[in-house]
Amino acid sequence: MTGHPAAASCSVAQRAISADAAAIAVRAAVAHADSLGILVNAAVTDASGVLAAFLRMPGAFLHSIDIAIDKAYTAAGFGFPTSAWMGAIGHDDALRTGLPLRPRLVVLGGGLPIVEAGQRIGGIGVSGGSAEQDEACARAGLAAIGLA
Repeated sequence: MTGHPAAASCSVAQRAISADAAAIAVRAAVAHADSLGILVNAAVTDASGVLAAFLRMPGAFLHSIDIAIDKAYTAAGFGFPTSAWMGAIGHDDALRTGLPLRPRLVVLGGGLPIVEAGQRIGGIGVSGGSAEQDEACARAGLAAIGLA
């Protein structure tokens, strides 16, 4: 019987965004939205896509709650901005048709991976404005925690 060597560990260390950093990032994203005159929902997940922080501006679209969370989830899971999806899919009809139908996968701008020292520690997603506005708000969240 072959097995795992007894001296080796069966686990690996993983870094994750801190609760404080997640809270700072969503507050900064919302503050940027306020400066743009738009109402948004902002979410931060850890690297595995589990929600770490969320902030909803009063009056922001209700459906944007799940979209913001799923933008963060998508960016955390794949490690690149949600705005890059359509370019990544290209002209592959199977990908263009199939991937956007996957639950929780968002191909709209506004989701960014959170990377520290070359390691993905989470994702941030913003929804409520245009794709460009949402991404600018997400970038403001990253800047507030020194990871822009």
